[in-house]
Amino acid sequence: MLALALACAAAAALRFATLDAQSLWYDESVTAQLMASQLGGMFHALPDSESTPPLYYVLAWLWTQLFGTGEAGLRSLSALLGTATVPIVWALGRRLGGDRAALIAAALAAVNPMLVWFSQEARSYALLTLLGALSALLWLRALEQPRSGRLVAWGAVAALALGTHYFAVFLVAPQALWLALRVPGPRAKTIALALPAAAGAALVPLALDQRSNEGAAFIGQSSLATRLAQIPKQFLIGYDAPAEALITILAAVAMLTAVAGLVLAQRRRAAPDATRRKDTSRLVALAAAALGLPLGALAVGEDHLLARNVIAVLPLLLALAATGLAAAGELLPRPADMAPAAVACALGVVTVIAVAGDKALQRDDWRGAARALGRIDGVRIVAAPAGALAPLRYYLPHVHAFTHGAAITLEVDYVALALRGENTRPRPPRPAAAPLQLPRFAETKRTLTQQFTVLRLRAHTPQPVYSSAVATGLDGKPATALLVSRP
Repeated sequence: MLALALACAAAAALRFATLDAQSLWYDESVTAQLMASQLGGMFHALPDSESTPPLYYVLAWLWTQLFGTGEAGLRSLSALLGTATVPIVWALGRRLGGDRAALIAAALAAVNPMLVWFSQEARSYALLTLLGALSALLWLRALEQPRSGRLVAWGAVAALALGTHYFAVFLVAPQALWLALRVPGPRAKTIALALPAAAGAALVPLALDQRSNEGAAFIGQSSLATRLAQIPKQFLIGYDAPAEALITILAAVAMLTAVAGLVLAQRRRAAPDATRRKDTSRLVALAAAALGLPLGALAVGEDHLLARNVIAVLPLLLALAATGLAAAGELLPRPADMAPAAVACALGVVTVIAVAGDKALQRDDWRGAARALGRIDGVRIVAAPAGALAPLRYYLPHVHAFTHGAAITLEVDYVALALRGENTRPRPPRPAAAPLQLPRFAETKRTLTQQFTVLRLRAHTPQPVYSSAVATGLDGKPATALLVSRP
């Protein structure tokens, strides 16, 4: 248990130590807006502002009443949930491969870059990951001994997972079907399925309502092939990493070693290990179903496949990988027997620390951009990327949309964030001049960082500027025109 405590301590350190080091990005600023409302107002706003069920937002609203809506206050709930996921993955690893596999599983979960990233984000993914891992553990226990208490426990956690994220259905539905086929007697089946069935039915009206707000429409703008390729890469090393190609290759080799070890372990297990062999096969099948079923949803026009939407599968994969790494290590002499697992964990630690120290690999820096705008005198026009209103309003409360007509101003600022792409280091645009072509305005200041560019234009006397004049951003794409007034 000391090893588990150390893994949990490491997980907490990686998650809490830099909790407010990064700015809130767009999605988190939407969460912050919801948290600033009364509870009833938050429920009223959810259908138009979100594409997920309400459980996380209810918990976060209660949490922020105690800890506030600053970056650390908003994110600390996710950090706690992410840390709590580690012992659950430990328990999964122990069930599949014994004490050695449990230790490796806990270590992998503690340092996995994707899990750390979402443990520092004020969104529902850390809760989804926790409930997904717990549902899998309780599901295996219910299959082993389908007593009423175990069935109710699984059903309750499955219902909570459904209330956290709609993609939980791809993990819960296979579990429910398996239990329906294997649990003896209609009473036991009813006990197991009642809560998740009720939760699913209750969520249908909200899901249909949220489907019309097009909050997830951006997903279909990138190719399915690209998004499929991103899933294993992001599960291994997160969104960005230093020396990304090299670290991805090394992490992939470590996971291939885990796969080979897992296959070997399954073949070598004798009769006393029948339960472990059976649980491993079940968890492999469950993970495959949870990753494959979203592809089936494409047939009915539902294309929402992203790595973060299937993140509930990641703890299961880490437990399986730990079992394989433990088995692979048994083929090596001591002390090299822990080398495969140590390499996998070291890659995670290096990536997490590197991201924490390199601003170019972090979230969009709206906080820094707001500071770069400086003191606001009178009314200023800001041309920023689409979706800038919510994050800038978090850091500059007196920001409003500028959609039509003209405003009298001395200053016009352009804000551009780093452009992100696969296998390329994020870089903000560095144009020679601002798109605004008004003879009385001239550039007076340029702020350049690894994460954003801010250009300031100023006139000698206040001038009328129409919203259409700032319709193009520094990146050449349509811009959001904003008015910023002095508090």
